[in-house]
Amino acid sequence: MPMEMLKQGAEARLYIGDFKGERCLIKERFVKKYRHHELDTQISRQRIKAEAKAAGRCQSAGILAPKIFHTDLNERKLYMEYFDKAITAKQFIQKVVTEKSDAEDALKKFCTAVGSLIGRMHANNIIHGDLTTSNILINPKENADICETYDIVFIDFGLSHYNQGTEDKGVDLYVLERALLSTHSEQPYLFDYMLQAYRKECGKDEESVVAKFEEVRARGRKRTMIG
Repeated sequence: MPMEMLKQGAEARLYIGDFKGERCLIKERFVKKYRHHELDTQISRQRIKAEAKAAGRCQSAGILAPKIFHTDLNERKLYMEYFDKAITAKQFIQKVVTEKSDAEDALKKFCTAVGSLIGRMHANNIIHGDLTTSNILINPKENADICETYDIVFIDFGLSHYNQGTEDKGVDLYVLERALLSTHSEQPYLFDYMLQAYRKECGKDEESVVAKFEEVRARGRKRTMIG
């Protein structure tokens, strides 16, 4: 089966392809010519390994992430599960706002589920590294209305790592808040619902993680004011 280009980002190209007869998503980290070749190869391999490892850790913690079928470090490719009916959380939020009369109630349910899962992720010391509504998929249950019944799948773990400290967890939350405010400014309540649910699931370090998030947020505001 020939590979079909799906999209290209700043770091990688995504293709629909095949692995041992099964349709899959292929993520190819292309060469960055502005980097020294050996450094570029090293960074690429580290990120491919990190993505595969984080996806596995999430699955072990009961958090949906793409199954990894194969890693090819020489070809810079990661072969993984493809969710052909899924839409991004960004598209989902827009769809709910457009189509649902009780949009805030539906989005509260969604945000509560997302916040709980991120709390579980951090309780297991998994740092995503790029929490945005483009890196969360909404996968509809079979024959169901996607606005009503769905699974939440986290994707794009290329910047992920394992860390028990509070700083990186606080940064993860800050990145998420900024992404929500910039992309979904007309629904400013989204992050508040997520944080409420997060606090119930993130484990014994809840207070210190949230305090660190507030500290990171204050630093970010200060940088914005200074310019």
